[in-house]
Amino acid sequence: MSRHTPAARRGVTLELRRRVRAWAPSNRELARWASAALGRRGSGRELGVAVVGAPESRRLNARFRGRDRPTNVLSFPAARQPSGPGTRPLGDLIICARVLRAEAMAQSKPLRAHWAHLTVHGALHLLGYDHARAADARRMERREIAVLRRLGFANPYRSL
Repeated sequence: MSRHTPAARRGVTLELRRRVRAWAPSNRELARWASAALGRRGSGRELGVAVVGAPESRRLNARFRGRDRPTNVLSFPAARQPSGPGTRPLGDLIICARVLRAEAMAQSKPLRAHWAHLTVHGALHLLGYDHARAADARRMERREIAVLRRLGFANPYRSL
C-alpha cells in the first residue's frame, strides 16, 4: 500500500508514503512538527516520510545500523534528486508505526505525542544532531524538549 501526499508548511515540503495500514498523523501535522524542528534550515527543503511495518524497519535497521530488530525511526540524509524547481531534498524518515505504538503504550504516552517526538527526533538527526555521546544526547534532548513544548507537547523524557 503506497499513498503519496505532498504538503508544504512554513518551509519544509513533506511527502508522506504509507506502506502499512496503521494509524499515522496527517501529512499536515507531520509537516508542522518537522518544520518546527528544522526551523529556518527547513525552508525550501523537501522531506520524505515513509510509514512502514516491522519487517521493513528491521531490514533497514539491520542493513544500515547493524541491529537486527525493528526500530521506531530511521533518518537518511538526502540521496535523491529534487522533485521540482526550487526544492532541495533534506532526507527521509522511516517510521515504524508498530514499534512507535508499542513504545507509546509501554511508556503510557499519548500516541500522537510520541509521533510528534519521533518526527522531531528524526528531523534533528537530518540536521546533524546525534546522541552517541552523553554531551550530544543532552544537547539533542534539550532541543527536542524545547521544540515539543512550543508545539504543545510535554517533555517526552519525563515519566507520566
